[in-house]
Amino acid sequence: MQFLIREIRQADMESALAIINDAAKAYRGVIPSDRWREPYMPGDEFENEIANGVTFWVAEDGNNLFGVMGIQDKGEVALIRHAYIKPGAQRKGVGTKLLLHVMSLTDKPVLVGTWADATWAIDFYWRNGFTVVPSSLKDGLLLRYWSIPARQVETSVVLADKRSDEVGLLRLAGG
Repeated sequence: MQFLIREIRQADMESALAIINDAAKAYRGVIPSDRWREPYMPGDEFENEIANGVTFWVAEDGNNLFGVMGIQDKGEVALIRHAYIKPGAQRKGVGTKLLLHVMSLTDKPVLVGTWADATWAIDFYWRNGFTVVPSSLKDGLLLRYWSIPARQVETSVVLADKRSDEVGLLRLAGG
């Protein structure tokens, strides 16, 4: 599969949102039922993420989008946000290429938060050099860099790229 990684355009919004919501169906029955909703990401939430500084990138082959991934600069760190690959295009290198691209955009430590029970997502980041942050630091990082409800903090993990070390993570978590 040959594809181009490029920044999202206004004309891509509907297709990108469809990818997010189709791929997020994998969470149904896996994440806590009180955190599941349909659609998983409504359009206004997607627009709010962009307004709050998430820059989205897409993987495109011709006129078809196959993946979407955001990156958000949070000062001391950058966050990977909303990484989704179109069902049927998963496990074909699209996610890895998107991840490597967005990570190349920053020299800061990169963090990603995901559901603790989304083992496939954790495995993806692990295969790409991320490590799970110790649980003693996880809540501090989630509360400092994400705006998510307490229930989501309880049921999530944070992974860090190799630019992060435990001493630096302790500082970033406010410890």
